[in-house]
Amino acid sequence: MNPMKGMLQRFSNRRSFLKHGMAAAGAATAGTVLMGRGLSAFGGPPEDDRFIRDDHGPDSLTRGDVAILRLLAAAEIIETDLWQQYNELGGVDAASSGYTTGLLQLDGDMPQYISDNTDDEISHVQFLNAYLQSKGEEPVNFDRFRTLLSSQATGAQQIGRLTNLMQLAVDTSWWTRYRSTKNPDLGARFAQAIPTLSVGQHPAIPRNNDELGDANNVSNHVQAIANTAVFHFGFIEQAGTSLYATMSQRVTSPEVLKITLSIGGSEIMHFQTWHDKAGNAVPLTDGDLIFPDLQHHHDETLQANLIMPEPCDFISKKLPRCAIIRPTGPAQIDARGAINGFIADGLFNGQTKEFVQLVLGMAADADEARRER
Repeated sequence: MNPMKGMLQRFSNRRSFLKHGMAAAGAATAGTVLMGRGLSAFGGPPEDDRFIRDDHGPDSLTRGDVAILRLLAAAEIIETDLWQQYNELGGVDAASSGYTTGLLQLDGDMPQYISDNTDDEISHVQFLNAYLQSKGEEPVNFDRFRTLLSSQATGAQQIGRLTNLMQLAVDTSWWTRYRSTKNPDLGARFAQAIPTLSVGQHPAIPRNNDELGDANNVSNHVQAIANTAVFHFGFIEQAGTSLYATMSQRVTSPEVLKITLSIGGSEIMHFQTWHDKAGNAVPLTDGDLIFPDLQHHHDETLQANLIMPEPCDFISKKLPRCAIIRPTGPAQIDARGAINGFIADGLFNGQTKEFVQLVLGMAADADEARRER
């Protein structure tokens, strides 16, 4: 049997897949040889030819398109790893707890949304790696870097993780950015919506059963963890929204452009959902962490129901303002910008230097891609 066909059949049952978690997700990406930054993104020395040479002849992809697809697959593997952790403790199959009650305070459909977001990221990994293989390219596999500890709370699988959701400093400037008439691509900077969340090390999932809490009596601390999670959801998905838009400007193949635009559209849907839910964060103080009352705040930079992108400067300040995704320019949330954002977020706290350098190297290769005629 074709190995990819067999893999896809094994993962066809969504609920079964989610229950088996990242152990199964790792199988979806098996087969690659991980490279150091000193090698090309394709596992060998640079070639002079314009196209990657394989058995597909004229269907071969440019080196830039392969670099972009590999970087996007890497980003989706990272996202899948973190969403699986959220799903285990807060998704539709998670046991009732103070954490799940805290999430339900933000929206009654939160468990379903978390599970669906997890499912979408899994599908992105499967598709991108399968597409790379169909073009004779190696899929991306980070299994040997799954070394971080899991939460010790009941319901969390005790398996190695790529990402750390228990020591986050969440950048919440995306909230004020989308309410502004300014554009980071034209040099604008934005304040933090939740300043105390952007510093320190905050858990977005319960670290143990004490933080999992009582479903009928949610403490401020447990609710703060749920609040942190929903702002982190928005942070992750706004980065993906901008990343796909930025990478789409660099691809050569019309088919690869179709892929980046189509998956990017899914990321936009995710971001819009979490942008809305973050506005329901429960006002509270938990130690040094303070969540303001966004529902009754009259400052437009924080107003909870302003979840549509405000028209902003675009291309040139001489042109009319336009409601857009932003940023989409170089040195913003391009490939390196997205990975550096993950690093600053604390997502890789405890990861090896080798892993971080590897992902940054893949991002640099993607950022160097240029559309060819």
